[in-house]
Amino acid sequence: MIINRLNQLYKPERTLYYIDASKEDIASFYNGVVPPLVEKYADVFGVYDYPGVFFVRKLQKEVIGVEFRNGDPRIGYPTEMKSLELDASFFYSIEIDDDAEIDLPFVRSIFEEIAGGDDAHRPYSDLSMEEEPEVIAVFHDYKKFRILHEWKLYNDRAIHVMNDDHDRFAKEELYRLAFTDPITGNYNWSHIEAFLEVPGDRGIRDYAFAHFDIKQFRVINEAYGHIAANRVLSNIVKAMNEADFVYASARCHNDNFAMLLKDMPEPELKLKLQDLFENNSVLEEDPYYKVYYKCGVVPMRRAMLFGNRVADAAKMAQALCTDLKGTEIVFYTDKMHDDLSWGNYIKAYVETAIELDEFVVYLQPKFDINTEKIKGAEALIRWNYKNKELLSPYRFIPFFEKDGTIDKIDDLVLKTICRTFERWKKEGKPLYPVSVNLSRSRMYDENLIDKLTGIVDSYGVDHHLIDFELTESATYDNMERMLYVLRKLRDCGFKISMDDFGTGYSSLSLLTQMPIDTLKIDKSFVDKISGDTERNEDIILLRHIISLAKELGFVCLAEGAESRIQIDRLRDLGCEIIQGYYYSKPIPLGEYEERYL
Repeated sequence: MIINRLNQLYKPERTLYYIDASKEDIASFYNGVVPPLVEKYADVFGVYDYPGVFFVRKLQKEVIGVEFRNGDPRIGYPTEMKSLELDASFFYSIEIDDDAEIDLPFVRSIFEEIAGGDDAHRPYSDLSMEEEPEVIAVFHDYKKFRILHEWKLYNDRAIHVMNDDHDRFAKEELYRLAFTDPITGNYNWSHIEAFLEVPGDRGIRDYAFAHFDIKQFRVINEAYGHIAANRVLSNIVKAMNEADFVYASARCHNDNFAMLLKDMPEPELKLKLQDLFENNSVLEEDPYYKVYYKCGVVPMRRAMLFGNRVADAAKMAQALCTDLKGTEIVFYTDKMHDDLSWGNYIKAYVETAIELDEFVVYLQPKFDINTEKIKGAEALIRWNYKNKELLSPYRFIPFFEKDGTIDKIDDLVLKTICRTFERWKKEGKPLYPVSVNLSRSRMYDENLIDKLTGIVDSYGVDHHLIDFELTESATYDNMERMLYVLRKLRDCGFKISMDDFGTGYSSLSLLTQMPIDTLKIDKSFVDKISGDTERNEDIILLRHIISLAKELGFVCLAEGAESRIQIDRLRDLGCEIIQGYYYSKPIPLGEYEERYL
């Protein structure tokens, strides 16, 4: 049986409303059946906890009930149940599997074992097990019992903190509170920061820096309990303190750690870190559970240049650790530094760039593969940076996607296209559909549909002329929301395209769900069509993608066609629309208008 030691908690004076319960009622409660009279108060205003079984010393029996806050005129207190005033008290909380047979001796034995090894020392107070508890409570959750046993407070230092009683603390105690971690006893971030500011005071000439945390530490906390999780933290601290290549270390917060390291060649340092993590990869409570780490390392030169801000760089490298399994160690590079500097700069400058009209919309034409006549275009953004340099999207789009600025860029493109459509319509020019990007990060916006429709309608543009293009390779964690937005947009008369098909992780399942009009085959597939060197397997895959799209009722568009061989082969395979440099690269709006309208 795994005992998950949750926490120690405080409950103020309160009232227990309860019903007398038979053994059958108790057994039913432990099987998830709450008496209706109690269940109706499970989630009402003023309830302190969920319905539970209470061992109450004053009653000398078990009852089923729920606790309420006292003296609140807004609360509708139960009138059909008995009640009992409960004094303010502290509790130790644990969680066990619900296949255990719960009775008072069993509960007492668990907490006596806990008390033997854990006196519940906390930063500002200490608890010990109450030998004659007034209340023991058992709550049933999904396949778990949560049990609260009353404990008593015997050392209250919190009151001195709250009252600013400086004289009640010794200097050593104040230093410990300021510079050490109460769980592991190791130094904290405030301590290691002194090393970063004046390393020479300890004879440290130069150093590398590492910041790491434990992958899925929450799982250890929730499945094995805080005591087991704290043991993992303490073991890591012990390993850092014993490592011969660590100048100084700290537990920063939660499961985050920092180390000043001796400088050495990257392969050698990586090997030492791997050994440190591997030696702390086994969970004592379960030898089959592997503990993994993600670590960002800043080499000596960059660490020295960053000074006391080096943790920012290490965390950036650490953020590139994305696998759920396996320990990862990523070294910070100059490219990361350049990207960080550039990203921070353009994030601050983007509003100015919009005001100065530096962003320029280009169009790349789409052609009917059989008639080779214009069928529409895709709108692409370029940045005429300070009117000095035309930046390609890869220089700014990824940064805007990260910080949420991309919605402003998407809207700028849509407004530009709609304003252009409005002018073309007045001038009597032919109007072909234009696709514009719709970033998946915008799916969280509850007003997205109204915003997009409002922009298009403000220029009097027919909805069928706007094709919202969604990148298939992008990620989104709320598929239902995304499908809802796309269906609503399609119901409004807009067209929907899936861009970069084949580069994501759930392409086929997406095809059966997404309300799309056009499937855009990614350029990586088209690149493999090259005459004599093409592989039969690639042609088979491409043929089936096109066939599948047609059977599902989608228009099939191929991106990135650059040669006549590719055009002819795609036509033979059944593709309908072509977009690529063979016909035209992206061009300014004026050039598109002159050449094709």
